[in-house]
Amino acid sequence: MKLVFLIFCFPVFCFSQDDLLDEINTDSTGIQYATAVFKGLKIVNFESTKLVAKKQLTFIVAHRFGSIENGFDSFFGLDDAVTRLNFVYGISDGFNIGASRSSFQKIYEFSAKYRLLRQTESGFPFTVVGYNSFLINTGLDKSNLPLLKFKHRLGHTVQVLISRKLNTNFSVELAPTFFHDNLTSSFYDENQVKLSDQDNSQFALGFGGRYKLGKRWSLNMDYGWHLNRDSNSPFKNPLSIGLDLETGGHVFQMHFTNAQGMNTNSFLGQGTGDWSDGNIYFGFNLSRVF
Repeated sequence: MKLVFLIFCFPVFCFSQDDLLDEINTDSTGIQYATAVFKGLKIVNFESTKLVAKKQLTFIVAHRFGSIENGFDSFFGLDDAVTRLNFVYGISDGFNIGASRSSFQKIYEFSAKYRLLRQTESGFPFTVVGYNSFLINTGLDKSNLPLLKFKHRLGHTVQVLISRKLNTNFSVELAPTFFHDNLTSSFYDENQVKLSDQDNSQFALGFGGRYKLGKRWSLNMDYGWHLNRDSNSPFKNPLSIGLDLETGGHVFQMHFTNAQGMNTNSFLGQGTGDWSDGNIYFGFNLSRVF
């Protein structure tokens, strides 16, 4: 465990000559592409339009601690942390595949991310990327759900990620999202009267942005607007704010958010925190390129 920690943390303090800022912006045809629109594969919660390069493997360790509102009782959430391990491989510069496991509901997820269009310096104004994922929720307990079948553990996500680099420092993204869970949560009052009945098919619109604060630092923010949430649902729209630190071959992301789950279906469909009452979660991502 100490070795893993050193592998990820050493580049934070020792900047490599192979800096992520040194990106090529011209292809063999002479077309000038917008580069460094986002430096992380995620803005905060939402996927960004960045892809892993061909034949590169990126390993992301993501931690999301418990709510800070409990203070020292849970050491500001440290006692209630969840972890997600994610591997992303570049089949080509424009097509990635990924596999992850999250301790939040013990979710396994498999994904594909692919570039459809790319922003050019004097041509098409946006970068457009597709993202699809398929997940298995192995945390559902059959003792509490006697009619549970394997199909109820499944879910999937379809997103179109549309970004634009407005200038050297500022990039924005729009993320129309469809996600489906074969089993959704129902809520009852003390008399066992159903209060909420969420549709299995759900729709959301994500907004995100990155503002460059310096050579290696940026301020990131994203928000998910759920479009057909049940009126009695206790879940909240996710709002997230974070900082990115770029080093050689490495991106370190720190953030605050009101959703503890890190899969799309989780943070959009099951976020319980509320910024107004301090029910928020601190987290960080460490990504390492091999």
